[in-house]
Amino acid sequence: MKHGTGPRYVRRVIMCAVLSAVCACLASGPHLEARCLTDIAGKRVVVPDYVRSAWGTSPPATYLLYSLDPSVLAGLTTPLKGWEKAYLRRDMQKLPVLGGWYGQGNVPNIEMVLKVKPDIIVVPALSAGADARTTKTLRNIPIPAITVDVSKLSSYPDAFLYLGEALGRKERAEKLAEYARKTIGNTEQIVRGIPEKNRVSVYYAEGEDGLTTECHVSMHVELIGLAGGKNVHRCVSKTNYGMDKVSMEQVLMYDPDVILVFERNFFKKVFLDARWRQIKAVKNKRVYLIPRQPFNWFDRPPSFMRLLGLKWLLNVLHPDVYPVDIVKETQIFFKLFLGVTLSQKEAGDIIQFQVPKLTFTAGPGPSTA
Repeated sequence: MKHGTGPRYVRRVIMCAVLSAVCACLASGPHLEARCLTDIAGKRVVVPDYVRSAWGTSPPATYLLYSLDPSVLAGLTTPLKGWEKAYLRRDMQKLPVLGGWYGQGNVPNIEMVLKVKPDIIVVPALSAGADARTTKTLRNIPIPAITVDVSKLSSYPDAFLYLGEALGRKERAEKLAEYARKTIGNTEQIVRGIPEKNRVSVYYAEGEDGLTTECHVSMHVELIGLAGGKNVHRCVSKTNYGMDKVSMEQVLMYDPDVILVFERNFFKKVFLDARWRQIKAVKNKRVYLIPRQPFNWFDRPPSFMRLLGLKWLLNVLHPDVYPVDIVKETQIFFKLFLGVTLSQKEAGDIIQFQVPKLTFTAGPGPSTA
């Protein structure tokens, strides 16, 4: 009798290998009812069958968790700002601030993390430096940690699906991933049809004086290229944090078609400043304050809100090829991702950075509590 040649034998070998891997994985973890996942770093992690609490180690991870299931959050990375509170569940506002690895030198309160005891820790793969800091500390924490890739907007469909699998919220994750795929795919198709000569030049004004910006290759300005724009600040950032200082003379030399503004105070005074009024974007009134409710639609932190921000920016830069009703798109997005029902006026106020009264929707996604 021959052994090891037929298809039935091969199937048995494969099945035994799979079962052995699963058993080895489960044996390495503390959970009796658990699953084994492989994260983007290739690390096998044992997680509970149904995750009841999770901590994100930076704002992008926290907001990703919120979009999938706000009730799972064990704590916040940063204190909530006033304009954020109006759009988020009330029970989220009562969560402890655990901190995290983000920005320049911020670290979590590990003692408080251990006290809260989340079922899992979610680590966003954003930069090698941040990942190294995080990994070193997490080795000493007896809580399973998984890494999720959110380094680019195109990573979000898979990030939703992977984290949805980890949390046991697959159906919800599939809805969000589908929205992300369609948004990115439709935008790519539209932008491919825009001739190079019609790609508008863009300056991203950060800081109270507007004289801080980002290099064109920075993740912080990824949406400019995706939306068919050309970032005028051509360089390579020295750090992942960015925030390059520039002079007024540089901005005058750039003379951009469009200026995107991060700080509201700068937006209020840019049209009153004689120096800025020399710039084409100011002359043509193509200066736009980036919406930031509940989290910034463009940057800092680079969250899932950039999916809506991409639609907004494409409409800002190329209204002739993308004449979308951004108020309606905002209503759709807030209902799906945040569980918030907006009137037309409320959606318009968000785009104009006003804080309206809101109505939340109960359901599998974010809701009141």
